[in-house]
Amino acid sequence: QAQLVESGGGLVQPGGSLRLSCAASARIFSIYVKTYTMGWYRQAPGKQRELVATLAPSGSTNYADSVKGRFTISRDNGKNTVYLQMRSLKPEDTAVYSCNAKLAYREYWGQGTQVTVSS
Repeated sequence: QAQLVESGGGLVQPGGSLRLSCAASARIFSIYVKTYTMGWYRQAPGKQRELVATLAPSGSTNYADSVKGRFTISRDNGKNTVYLQMRSLKPEDTAVYSCNAKLAYREYWGQGTQVTVSS
């Protein structure tokens, strides 16, 4: 049973849009997106993992400067799912995108989904 499962990655042209989803396990691991701080991170080949966006239970969000104004993190509490809406995608956005859930000492990671921005 997976704790966090990402989906929605794929190949998209520059300037295009893509929406990533992160389904959290409520039944098995009691991970609720409304009580955990949720985040999206990405890692490109040869690069360190970097923060893309976070969403706190309060609704407060943080974005990396490189994606500010283009990406939006949101959640659907009923579906227990966090989304990353990506717009105006650039080749430098190409990376493996991973979902993160954090609450106190608990931290979970998804396996990641590949996003490739190319013509």
